[in-house]
Amino acid sequence: MAERPPVNKWVVAGTVMIGTMMAVLDSSIVNVALPDMRGTLGATVDEITWVITGYILSNVIIMPIVGMLSSRYGRKNFYVVSIAMFTAASMACGISTTLSAIVAWRIVQGIGGGVLITVSQAILRETFPPEEQGLAMGIYGMGVVLAPAFGPTLGGWITDQYSWPWVFFINVPIGVRNIF
Repeated sequence: MAERPPVNKWVVAGTVMIGTMMAVLDSSIVNVALPDMRGTLGATVDEITWVITGYILSNVIIMPIVGMLSSRYGRKNFYVVSIAMFTAASMACGISTTLSAIVAWRIVQGIGGGVLITVSQAILRETFPPEEQGLAMGIYGMGVVLAPAFGPTLGGWITDQYSWPWVFFINVPIGVRNIF
């Protein structure tokens, strides 16, 4: 079997942490934009909550089969496809003009985000030697904890300064950069 070329484990850690932070951030950044979205889309309170619910449900539903799919297609390939799916769905959410379209794209975005959260941890475990995995997971965990904490503040600022579609558009340049 051919020896794998060495990888910069910290570049890998940064890449997967950014992808996970985007996915986790999106569970909270949109919350503060809901009143503006509701007004733009003419949705009731019950209807607009599906923007959040669709994301969270699809995020959780995909997680049990991630191991099987990443084994079948390879973790790196699966990660890249998921980042592309998440990024494209973010863009689609931002340009959507109906509630049903946004909810549908949020479900797609949630599927991509659920994969990112799970596969990122597996990639870190494979990249770091056993004696450094605790440090890697600690740094990763810090990103996972901080992202939803900053989400409402960032989402409120973006919504006030620009408009609600920008809480979705913010993922596009980061996601595209993370793919390449």
